Amino acid sequence: MRSNPSPPSGSGEYRGSAAEIARPKEAATLIVVRDGPEPRILMGKRAASHRFMPNKFVFPGGRLDIIDQRLNVPGDLSAPVLGRLRKATRKTVTDRKLRGLALAAIRETFEETGMIVGRKATASVITKNPVWRDYLKHGVEPPLEHMDFIARAITPPYHTRRFDTRFFLVHERFIHNDPEQVSGISGELNQLHWLTLNQARKLDLPSITRWVIDRVETRIQLEPAEQLFQPAPFVRFVRGNMLSEEL
Repeated sequence: MRSNPSPPSGSGEYRGSAAEIARPKEAATLIVVRDGPEPRILMGKRAASHRFMPNKFVFPGGRLDIIDQRLNVPGDLSAPVLGRLRKATRKTVTDRKLRGLALAAIRETFEETGMIVGRKATASVITKNPVWRDYLKHGVEPPLEHMDFIARAITPPYHTRRFDTRFFLVHERFIHNDPEQVSGISGELNQLHWLTLNQARKLDLPSITRWVIDRVETRIQLEPAEQLFQPAPFVRFVRGNMLSEEL
């Protein structure tokens, strides 16, 4: 087991020379863990046409949409997870937006891989959004109470595209469909694979993804209920210096 993994250096894929600093967009990523003697995680390769991290292997995820903040589904994030998400945020960032980030991770995973992460629906939810409508028709709802928030990272300045990304984790018992039938239906992720952590480390990864994999390895040594109470590191760059703190 790797303990206290070091944060990424900010080198490599983060180099850029843009004259103006791009404002980071809110985003979310979902790490789905299949438990066992050698736990496996779902990763895919970003299309070569992407301007941000082309051809890199990453977890499914993407930008926060308005619908994610407005969708009224039952349940909520656990108190310790929501408490961590609230830290180091602007006063204008509401709990609904933080909850929306967790929902964005579920939606993006469904949209990019076809995998339905959810539990049996307890209430009817109506939405005009086509992706959420397709997700909900499977008779499920997002397992918000069981989603862990394990890390946050902001792309360094002067990168042409920047994201303020929250990394969420959920375990395989909330995979509603056949996990072996994942496919890159949106075209955003190719070569989707369930990989052991060591297999994942051998791929062409962004430095932040490699760092998060180390955090996953440390996290899953604990019982799922205990994982929800663990801190989440937050990495960002200020005036060219990398700052890291525990949330």
